[in-house]
Amino acid sequence: MSKKAYPLRINADVLAAMQRWADDDIRSLNAQIEYVLRDALVKQGRVKLTQKVVTEIENLK
Repeated sequence: MSKKAYPLRINADVLAAMQRWADDDIRSLNAQIEYVLRDALVKQGRVKLTQKVVTEIENLK
């Protein structure tokens, strides 16, 4: 899976909360944001869950 850099503008309080959550889960802030986004995508049926932590983005139309 390739990674792409993306600048993100985010509310400072939300960012601080994400950092605390990342610290609790022993993840980097970037990994935590990606985890939350991936989880939301799976829950909304936007991506297919292929393994416990890996998702494969598919065209589900």
